[in-house]
Amino acid sequence: MDTRGKPMLNVASPPPAELTRAHCRFCLPPAWRVRLAALGTLLLAACGGLPIDTTHVSRGQDSRVQFVVLHYTSSDLPESLQMLTDQGVSSHYLIGATPPTIYRLVDEERRAWHAGESQWRGRTWLNASSIGIELVNPGYRQTAAGRVWYGYPQAQIDRLIALLQDIRQRHQLPIDSIVGHSDIAPQRKVDPGPLFPWRQLADAGLIRWPDAQQVARLQPGYATALPDALWFQQQLAASGYSIAFSGEFDEQTRNVLAAFQMKYRPARYDGVADAETAALLAALNAAGQP
Repeated sequence: MDTRGKPMLNVASPPPAELTRAHCRFCLPPAWRVRLAALGTLLLAACGGLPIDTTHVSRGQDSRVQFVVLHYTSSDLPESLQMLTDQGVSSHYLIGATPPTIYRLVDEERRAWHAGESQWRGRTWLNASSIGIELVNPGYRQTAAGRVWYGYPQAQIDRLIALLQDIRQRHQLPIDSIVGHSDIAPQRKVDPGPLFPWRQLADAGLIRWPDAQQVARLQPGYATALPDALWFQQQLAASGYSIAFSGEFDEQTRNVLAAFQMKYRPARYDGVADAETAALLAALNAAGQP
């Protein structure tokens, strides 16, 4: 008996004597048909599971992967590997600095724990719909004068671009799909930081970039009449960021502006709205229109 008081199939006990003769399964008593069917299921599971016909494939599907999220590890390679394999946090890939070895830590079809509370283009909690890539990089060190950021070796970036091109092709990702942790969680994250070379990803055709000539044309007008906070919030939302339309240059707006500036104007990312940031936003969103 099992714990629920139901008879359990004893596959080790022999059938009754009347079943020792040759019988087709349809000639067996009903109780033994059920028992043999259950035994067949157990044997089938032991041999690799149920037989499944895969000859019919639906056209109504796409990859579960919608985004690729880039991070830095804030540590060296041994500590990064230990953190990403032995603790709760994880990523699909880790790329070393020198040498730039690519480590696959989680299969792309499985969920890794790298994004946390996040949002991009209306999608939330991106662990379930993204591939996470960690780059071995110390991030920054804090000094009396402020943060001092660490750059990325070119060989590491070259390897990253090759991996991103492969992922994008296999999963048929649109151009807006590669983002930083600071893009999807601007209220709490700053990685991959202002020294990450986003422009190289743009040159490789992986992300959109504001047209420099259009920025130059737009900037004088915005210098004469800077748009209000609501305009900036609407433009940031159109770019993909999660932001509340408060109509004020509040803390959450400054954090999102800083994330945008860190990516497209890393020379100054103070979160203060200005004419150049306005021109960059307008040009970027214009480039995203059909």
